[in-house]
Amino acid sequence: MFTALSLFITKSHPVSLGVLIILSLYFIVINWIFMYRWFSLNKWITVENKNLEALLMGADRLNEASFLFHFVKTAASLTQSLFDLTYYAATKEATKGLTALSVVASTTPFIGLFGTVISILDTFKHIGGSAGTTSIIAIGVSDALISTASGIFVAIFAYTYHQMLKRRSFDVVTVIRMQSDMLLSRKG
Repeated sequence: MFTALSLFITKSHPVSLGVLIILSLYFIVINWIFMYRWFSLNKWITVENKNLEALLMGADRLNEASFLFHFVKTAASLTQSLFDLTYYAATKEATKGLTALSVVASTTPFIGLFGTVISILDTFKHIGGSAGTTSIIAIGVSDALISTASGIFVAIFAYTYHQMLKRRSFDVVTVIRMQSDMLLSRKG
């Protein structure tokens, strides 16, 4: 295995190796973003669901751990505009990290394609300077396909993570909106 890896590294174009390093770093970053946001959103949803359940069971106060509590505790009165502000603030907080995942999902195929183009150009250069053996073509094409596949691989994960976190963000702000509507209905 190490022999194959060292052979790949010595035969690959430096730009293709750079592309693979960038894609590897992207993969590490998107996994970190996903894990951090996934667990924090799940924790937040649990708190908000417990608070909503308490309100539905007749509680007259919000739990201090609730996102809504921090807006309501200092308010002179409960108004629709206050709850709209809370909803927008919760949306902003819940969607952190989604932009980075979206950018990675949309750019990594192009980064992989860049590595592919450079590998193909390098292969043509070597074909022109030698007898054009099949092994030169095979090495160049495999190098190119590895770059392409790596870009698509990272993009698939980034897009999937983006969609999963987007849904969890929607769940959080929906529960907060439900709490707001519950408190407004009691006011009237």
